[in-house]
Amino acid sequence: MIFYSFYNKVKKAIQTIMEILSLDHILTGVRVENWQQAVKVAGQILVEKGSITSQYIDNMIQAVYDMGPYMVLMPHFALAHAAPCEAVLRDDMSLIILDEPVVFGSPNDPVKVVLCLACKDKESHISALSKVAEALMDEAVFDAIMKASTAAEAYEALNNFGI
Repeated sequence: MIFYSFYNKVKKAIQTIMEILSLDHILTGVRVENWQQAVKVAGQILVEKGSITSQYIDNMIQAVYDMGPYMVLMPHFALAHAAPCEAVLRDDMSLIILDEPVVFGSPNDPVKVVLCLACKDKESHISALSKVAEALMDEAVFDAIMKASTAAEAYEALNNFGI
């Protein structure tokens, strides 16, 4: 019974994520020289979609300078985000998979997958973070995302888990 309840929560979290994270918000084989460029690339997707302004990218990078590599939540994974602010025009997510991992200065380095999260308010910010954390707890899904060579493969890995 506990497993069934947990499974339903994770399933719902993935479905919610997939409502926000569309195929055209995913890039694979991304080449960057450092973590700052990784955050910029992930954020730029949301700038191009009209979800954030470039100020939000600056806020994410400054947050790491101010608070350390808090974005690196688990081995090989960073959740790029900053506090909700006026630079967030609508809730949105992007996902990039790096060709070569980068170092943030975290014990969980190097990072290969960066999920960028932008939320308009504190409530959706906390809720979205919780949903992402639940979704990525499945090792098989995360491994499939890390190995994805196309956006469609990464999208499929998330979608299949949500079924």
